[in-house]
Amino acid sequence: MTVARILAEKGRSVVTIEPGRSLDEAVHLLAEKSIGAVVVSDGSGAVLGILSERDIMRALAHKGAAALDAPVSAHMTTAVTSCERSASVEEVMHLMTDGRFRHVPVIEDGRLAGLVSIGDVVKRRIAAVEAEHQAMRDYITMA
Repeated sequence: MTVARILAEKGRSVVTIEPGRSLDEAVHLLAEKSIGAVVVSDGSGAVLGILSERDIMRALAHKGAAALDAPVSAHMTTAVTSCERSASVEEVMHLMTDGRFRHVPVIEDGRLAGLVSIGDVVKRRIAAVEAEHQAMRDYITMA
């Protein structure tokens, strides 16, 4: 299965925030949308960074409540690992495991085309394993 298929099933909409918004605004956006990360993007759709719950916790640990007044750009992760729609679920799993992150922006023609989370990947991987298991069971009972 590819990232394109995941996006076709779940949709391509991504919650984004501008880099000049405050960390406080980002916290409220994450809470409102019940998500763990937000892509930092400009008006053109280019990915400038990603801000996760982990980034926010680091900011609060270092700066205290004053961090909430800082712009998102001061605390976002700028070295964003992304993938293309043609990437396989296995490739994305390896990216997430090796990089120790849970969200991968999908880039198409230099612009944000979607977001894949660890939950998306695990859900599809479990479905594939269950389908393989059922196929083996069917094969054994037919033999």
